[in-house]
Amino acid sequence: MPITTKFSLVLPLVAAMAVAMPSFAQDDNATTETASETTTAADSDLALGQEVGSEDLGTTYAKETIGDWTLQCVRSQLEEDPCQLYQLLKDTDGNDVAEISMFRLPESGQAVAGATIIVPLETLLTAELTIAVDGAKGRRYPFAFCNPIGCYSRVGFTKEDLGAFKRGAHATLTIVPVLAPDEKVELNLSLTGFTAGFAKSSRFSQ
Repeated sequence: MPITTKFSLVLPLVAAMAVAMPSFAQDDNATTETASETTTAADSDLALGQEVGSEDLGTTYAKETIGDWTLQCVRSQLEEDPCQLYQLLKDTDGNDVAEISMFRLPESGQAVAGATIIVPLETLLTAELTIAVDGAKGRRYPFAFCNPIGCYSRVGFTKEDLGAFKRGAHATLTIVPVLAPDEKVELNLSLTGFTAGFAKSSRFSQ
């Protein structure tokens, strides 16, 4: 029983850096009146302009396609926009079912990579989700919360897990429909391009 829905990519919010405003010196003939005292009604109707591109801050865009993965980034005022590795998962009928976004973590922790996985609201949460690489024994992960978009699982991967992703050809993500608790929906997660794409993703703190 396929369970389908539309999803939106959820990336970490990026705080915009403050924009420095230049100051101007007055000459000897300048008055000492403040800007608020010299502002006229006509001044308030004048458009001072907006820097081109600033209205796009916080929006996501696909920067690059690497194998079966997409490097998706958030527009920011940082030197480099933060990016995650993204893949949309479909069922055997070609319906959009789930999505995964992966990113790097500090290597000092037990988890060296993280992922946000979004599945449909019609998923049986108590069954959790499993991820298995190339038919090996899978690992089960709980769901953290749900919202109108879907249900989210925040996953951490160890060095061993990450190594399996880099060596593997594909992984299987399995969920259970709430209306058919005896059935399983197995979604193919392609690992083509994963190693190169993951190296280009941003490193986030936990």
